Amino acid sequence: MELTSTLKLFSSYNLMVVVIGLGVLALASLLHRFKDYPFSFPMVALALGYIAFALPLGLSPPDPLVHKAAAVHLTEIGVIISLMGVGLKIDRMPNWRTWSSTWRLLAICMPLTIAGVAFTGWWALGLTPAAALLLGAALAPTDPVLASDVQVGEPEDSAAEDIDPAKKEDELRFTLTSEAGLNDSLAFPFTYLALLMLAEGAAPSDWLTQWLLVDVVYKIALGIGAGVALGWLISLVLLRLPIETEQQRMKAGVGALAATLLLYGITEVFGGYGFLAVFIGAMTIKHREKTHQAHKSLHTFAEQSEQLLMLGIMIALGAAIAGGLFDALTWKAALLGALLIFVIRPLAGMVGMLGTPWLSFRDRLIASFFGIRGIGCLFYLAYGLKEGQFLQAELLWATCAFAVVLSVVVHGVLASPVMQARERRLEQEQS
Repeated sequence: MELTSTLKLFSSYNLMVVVIGLGVLALASLLHRFKDYPFSFPMVALALGYIAFALPLGLSPPDPLVHKAAAVHLTEIGVIISLMGVGLKIDRMPNWRTWSSTWRLLAICMPLTIAGVAFTGWWALGLTPAAALLLGAALAPTDPVLASDVQVGEPEDSAAEDIDPAKKEDELRFTLTSEAGLNDSLAFPFTYLALLMLAEGAAPSDWLTQWLLVDVVYKIALGIGAGVALGWLISLVLLRLPIETEQQRMKAGVGALAATLLLYGITEVFGGYGFLAVFIGAMTIKHREKTHQAHKSLHTFAEQSEQLLMLGIMIALGAAIAGGLFDALTWKAALLGALLIFVIRPLAGMVGMLGTPWLSFRDRLIASFFGIRGIGCLFYLAYGLKEGQFLQAELLWATCAFAVVLSVVVHGVLASPVMQARERRLEQEQS
């Protein structure tokens, strides 16, 4: 009996290795082919996970409600690696003028999106206020990995300090990139607010002071401060590494992983937002010496790592759906996901960017629509459900997962055609 069980275990393990191997092979051979087509690789990974676990192969699908810690940590590492890659791509340091579109999306669009999802979840799905807020916070962040088609490219070597940053980078792509880098961090205060409401009640007098002082002011300030300080210290090591040969460049690239783990781990030890520290730290490393060739090595390693993690997470999500993650999905919950993608986020984005001088009306429409949901959404929901005993957890997971899948499909199909049409129009206007 024990031998039979052991053989079944190894059989399942070997099949899982085959599934992952197929995914990695697809990543290596197909990823670059989707750049100019109305398709995206995450759709392939989702389908692979679903098919592999829906077939009668004896594989046990993962359940994020059962394996709560695994769901948190897998998505967590996916987010922090992606934030390192995003931070290394941005060519301008934050300031009020050249980041104005980003600030509008963070200060206006993000809270409006959270409020819209939370209200709809409370009114239409019958969620408690705390659970509705958790769902809103989880579905607020845009995704740095899945949104690569609408973001800026790899780091460039540019020492021209006198050039206006807005002219050096595509403003639309920069806005979507910087938003994804920061809102993956700034959804945390709202997640903690949902946990406080769950523990203390809905009355603001029971939690407002603690939330503002600790979860908003202290943790954000520490995340920014740690990102700058640690990023500067780490850059002293990374930017002195030799990068003359291919082997040296590969070794230097591994420094991106070291930087990510140090920035995140040290900041979290002291109670700050590690996501924010990783993003700020990556930008600090990038701007410590703008012309250094090591930036490309760091970014390449971070990008390859995030793609592998994205593959694993999307396969796991597809497998969980095959295992019944959508069983609790109601038509109202599906409608909420559709409203988020097609109504709530686009309207909130247009309101947030009213009057912005940096983007045309057409580009504001694109930036508002491409609020791509992904790994960060899965992380925040997994974290909230691990830390608090929320009612209707199955419905929360089904709703969040449906919104992510819908975003992967809709935005994955539309991203390349929309951006290509925009670039053709820009070329015509300039000629």
